[in-house]
Amino acid sequence: MLGEAGTYFVTGSTYQKAHHFRGRGRVEVLHRGLLTVARDFGWQLEAWAVFSNHYHFVGKSPLGEKDALSLGPMLGKLHERMAKWVNKLDTAPGRKVWHNWRDSRLTYEKSYLARLAYTHRNAVHHGLVPVANQYPWCSARWFEREATPAQQKTIYSFGEARISVKDDFPSDPDW
Repeated sequence: MLGEAGTYFVTGSTYQKAHHFRGRGRVEVLHRGLLTVARDFGWQLEAWAVFSNHYHFVGKSPLGEKDALSLGPMLGKLHERMAKWVNKLDTAPGRKVWHNWRDSRLTYEKSYLARLAYTHRNAVHHGLVPVANQYPWCSARWFEREATPAQQKTIYSFGEARISVKDDFPSDPDW
């Protein structure tokens, strides 16, 4: 599917769902890393949520490119940088940090809107906060500041029951 430009829903996971990025400082670095590599590779993120053992985002492939093949190198760079950084912190050189990532191209408007809502509210799904905009490492606060009330109402009208997302990651209350 990466042979086509478009909007993608992406999930990345740590190896064995380990909480390598547990704690505010670590998850903040992973969050900043995701936003930075996306910007550097020209991906426009529309929703994101970053946790101690996984992340999700909805992003548009770079403008002017006929495909989304840059997604692989972008996530490869993110995973390499973050693995080296966290392994240095833990004095665990060479430890496998990342398992993989999966993507799906969003071609239907309702699927797209539902995944935006799901991603913005993922911290609530995992029981980390009662209201999505209270979680610092997701896009909910940004979305609620930037989107019109009509856009917010439309996107937030989509519930989790409408989509099937493999998200069986155990949460860690120690952000």
